[in-house]
Amino acid sequence: MSKLMVLGAGAAQLPLIETAKRMGIEVIVVSRNGNYPGFAAADKAYYVDTTDSESVLKIAREERIDGICTTGTDVAVKTIGRVVDALGLKGVGYESAMLSSNKWAMKQAFMDHGVRTSSFMKARNAEEANRAMELLKPPYVFKAVDSGGSKGIVKVSDASQLDYAVNAVLQATKHDYFIVEEFVEGIEFGAQAFIYDNKLRFVMIHGDLMFYGDAGVPIGHYVPYELSEQAVQDAHLQLERSIRALGLDNCAINADFIRQDDKVFVLEIGARAGATCLPELVSTYYGYDYYEQMVKAALGLSPEFPTSLSQACVCELLLSGEEGEIIGLDNDNDVGGDIIQILFDYRIGDWIPKFKVGTDRIGQLVVKGENLQTAFRQLEEVKKKIRITVSRKIDS
Repeated sequence: MSKLMVLGAGAAQLPLIETAKRMGIEVIVVSRNGNYPGFAAADKAYYVDTTDSESVLKIAREERIDGICTTGTDVAVKTIGRVVDALGLKGVGYESAMLSSNKWAMKQAFMDHGVRTSSFMKARNAEEANRAMELLKPPYVFKAVDSGGSKGIVKVSDASQLDYAVNAVLQATKHDYFIVEEFVEGIEFGAQAFIYDNKLRFVMIHGDLMFYGDAGVPIGHYVPYELSEQAVQDAHLQLERSIRALGLDNCAINADFIRQDDKVFVLEIGARAGATCLPELVSTYYGYDYYEQMVKAALGLSPEFPTSLSQACVCELLLSGEEGEIIGLDNDNDVGGDIIQILFDYRIGDWIPKFKVGTDRIGQLVVKGENLQTAFRQLEEVKKKIRITVSRKIDS
């Protein structure tokens, strides 16, 4: 029996764990301790921080794993690279993992390889950030270089927001620096892709549904996404240049773009599949289990990515506008037909956060339709039949 190590035990990794189990693979989960559903689903669990690459490598050696992977999170990618290189496994290498996990290093690599991206500077404090603002064009985006899930990202219009932005970003990073970059005015969208044996196996361009707080946070996605032929070609070109810049191979790719007319800018590239229902969107759009292909790729079992089917579909997170205890959770929908998935991460009695970033989700919805219009209509009908009641009262 093959052994697969999955880094992370949260809601984003749970389908990956469950899929590998259905495939008859022994699953070892590594994650810091917490109330994460992946622990119970795995064959064995280790309560270790996924960023502790040396400890994870030691476990991987002792368990004699055949593969390692994750999905929906950037923080574990460097550790995957460390284990892949040390044990000769299939997956993203350490150098590429380092580049794709640090926005400062990533942006430098983009510039060196002709990737279109916004102008940027490094800063360590408010004084250096202010200097960057003097040299760059407003508005700006302050970014922690090592965070994921839209954490540590603040849009800044002028100097009055400087102190807040610096504090917010430095609280979200393990480094003593961050980046300040020019905010590109345009329409955000993205792509899911997979590169295996140095061949780009598919590219699925998708639209994004956004929530705007300190910065834009994706709360859903949809396909197909209509672009001009020129913009499609440019998106593919920028993606291919990004892959070369980061040296990516044998991994899923999560690409964040922004479009000004037909000109595509690369925000960032992740060496893993996206969160926010994106693997489910790939599976629905193309008609195969994307999680299964990710497992096969990690184990070196020749994954297949057929792209002949194209089924309009849309996904969206369930979220709450306030924190509190769930006292009511009602769903009058039946999964089946065009309703692909209705998933709740919490139960009655659980405390839920006010939504700020992607990890504050309550659950997710995935639907399909004959075309995009009917898929969106189906999504709205599903949402009408879901009622989540939250109480802010705390019992003494």
